[in-house]
Amino acid sequence: MIWKPNVTVAAVIERDGKFLLVEEETSQGLRFNQPAGHLETAESLQVAVAREVLEESAYHFVPLNLLGIYRWHSSESDTTYLRFAFSGNITGHEPDRQLDAGILRTIWLTPNEIRATQAFHRSPLILRCMEDYLAGKRYPLDLLVHYE
Repeated sequence: MIWKPNVTVAAVIERDGKFLLVEEETSQGLRFNQPAGHLETAESLQVAVAREVLEESAYHFVPLNLLGIYRWHSSESDTTYLRFAFSGNITGHEPDRQLDAGILRTIWLTPNEIRATQAFHRSPLILRCMEDYLAGKRYPLDLLVHYE
């Protein structure tokens, strides 16, 4: 059987000791997630993460590092995700921009607040990606090659 993962991108964005999360409606109810979403056809991973951050949070994001590549299987949806997580910088904000459907709000939380809300995370990857960021994991973007 041929296996095809769902490729997603996510941004771990830290400012003044707090991390940007979005609160979104899911099939499990309200959940927290990093700004994240699916890779689209012919899109590079870096372009995808910048687009997803803007669509879900109204922040302009420039990825500077790859934090890691994570495989996670959701037993609820029987879907396997391959997540490419990035860190980087916010370069602007559009506070009046409409957020993606299902996104209720953005919220900045401390690491301890994120740990305390673990029961409301969309996946275990939220905490793991933040912990990897706090551990100093950073990989150069030139690991990723995108051919047109």
